[in-house]
Order: sequence, then C-alpha cells, then structure tokens
Amino acid sequence: MANQISVGEPAPGCKKVDPILVAKNVTRQFGGLTAVNVEHMEIPRGQITALIGPNGAGKTTMFNLLTGFDKPNTGEWVFDGHQLAGVPSYKVARLGMIRTFQLTKALSLLTVIDNMRLGDQKNPGEGFLASFVRPLWKSHEQKITAKADELLKRFKLDAKREDYAAALSGGQRKLLEMARALMSDPKLVMLDEPMAGVNPALTQSLLEHIKDLKKNGTTVLFVEHDMHMVRHISDWVVVMAEGRVVAEGPADTVMSDQAVIDAYLGAHHDTDLGDDSLLEEGAMDAWRHDRATGADRCADRPAGRRG
Repeated sequence: MANQISVGEPAPGCKKVDPILVAKNVTRQFGGLTAVNVEHMEIPRGQITALIGPNGAGKTTMFNLLTGFDKPNTGEWVFDGHQLAGVPSYKVARLGMIRTFQLTKALSLLTVIDNMRLGDQKNPGEGFLASFVRPLWKSHEQKITAKADELLKRFKLDAKREDYAAALSGGQRKLLEMARALMSDPKLVMLDEPMAGVNPALTQSLLEHIKDLKKNGTTVLFVEHDMHMVRHISDWVVVMAEGRVVAEGPADTVMSDQAVIDAYLGAHHDTDLGDDSLLEEGAMDAWRHDRATGADRCADRPAGRRG
C-alpha cells in the first residue's frame, strides 16, 4: 500500500504519487505559541487519510487553516490545482473541499430536509432577485430535494425527514452533517473527530459511511483519537506533535514508530524518573528525621530571621 501511495519510503512530509492537497511551510502562531509548523504535507487522492496526534498537536488548527476558517502566519497550499492560501471558507467549499466539525453545526431550528437542501451550492433561488421568481428555481429545488431524500435514506435518517435538527441525538447529528456535506459532491471530505460523542450503536454505521465515500471516489481526511478506528479504515496515517508532522505511513507501520510513541507517551515513558535512592532500606526514615529536625530548627529561630 505504501508503494502505491508514497514516492519512496514513508517519511514525514514525503511526496505522494497522486496528491489532491499539497501544503508547504504552513505556520500559525498564537502569541508566543506555535500551534502549527508544517514544512510539507501531501494528502493522497482517493484514499482515506487519518490525521492523528495527542491533544494540542495542532490537528484541528491545521483543518481550520486548510479550509479557510483561520488565516496562517505563513505558508501556501494547493488543492486539486487551485491555490487556496487566503481563500475564504465558502469559496474553498465551492471548489470541492468540505469539512465537518467536532461540535456539529446542524441548524437546530431547521428541519432535517431543510438542513440537507442548504448543502447544495448551486441553487439559483439563493439569489436575491431570483428568489422572487419561483419558476427559475422550482425544478432545481425538486432535483436537490430528491437527492437529499436519497442521502437521508442511505444514512438511515429518512424517518427523521421532517423533524427539527434539535431533536436528533448527537450521533444522528453527525450523520446529518456528513450527509449534508455530500450534497455538493465534494472531492475531499474533511472530518474532525467524527466518532466524538457517538454511541456504540452508531459507530459502525459511521465507519461504513466513511468507507463508502472512498468507494464513490471521494478523498477523505479525518482527525480521530480512536486508534482502533484508525487501524480499521485508514489507508494512510499522518502524525502531528507540537504542530509538526513527525511520522507518516500505513497504520501498522506508524503505530510502532518511535516518534509516535514518544509523541503520545513522552520521550522518557519507559524510564523511571523518580529518586531510586529513596527506595533503599532506612532511607525514608532518615529523610523524615531530617525533615523533622529542620522544622524544629526553624521553629527555634527568631521571627525576623526565618527563611
């Protein structure tokens, strides 16, 4: 699999055979903190790529930068031949890069079907003047409604069609957000922790839908902390730590990479950093005696001379 995806051996920032997204020298700083410092990262086309790393590694910040929801200090990235640095999020979406959020963005006071209709980006009825002329957009709305119904059935949300989004469970909102993302026929779907807050009954359903995206030719990039899920569905794994890409490769290879183990557990995770001398016989008694003696001496000092 690695030979089919990467050019040469897998390594941090390695080139891909057919990348859909290429990012170079992307940095983002918040005051004195560097949240993202990615020299080079490529996302392979038509594959499922997992972006993993410990909390605070910069994964979601990188998502925000790539999709136009945040602005970098430096850097550039190209998506399917389009330079996207500085491009606002709505234009990024129109080019075929769609994302979901860790906290779902379903519009609670709209019905499920209305949420789905909002996912279409070419509705002529959204123009101010055209909205008053129903014949201009009626046929298109019928078309996108049929597409929305098909997706709701596929995601097993058809029974909730007329319910308000606020009435859905957390897992159902995740499904709705993913289904709505497909309304625009995206080239790249970016999922930010799709399994967060999802009950086990819906986890397998979400996994199957993500794999279906690949079968239909859509590239998937997702952030996830569930390593079992990463192993199960990802073709490629990119690991971030302290804002940098520290490892890349197939899941089984990456999980045994020393840089990844250090990122999650710390560089000294297998070293006892305690004072072993305190474990020797009688050492603790002597330590307690010294502490007590020192405390007595302090108590005997005049108030002005303490410390």
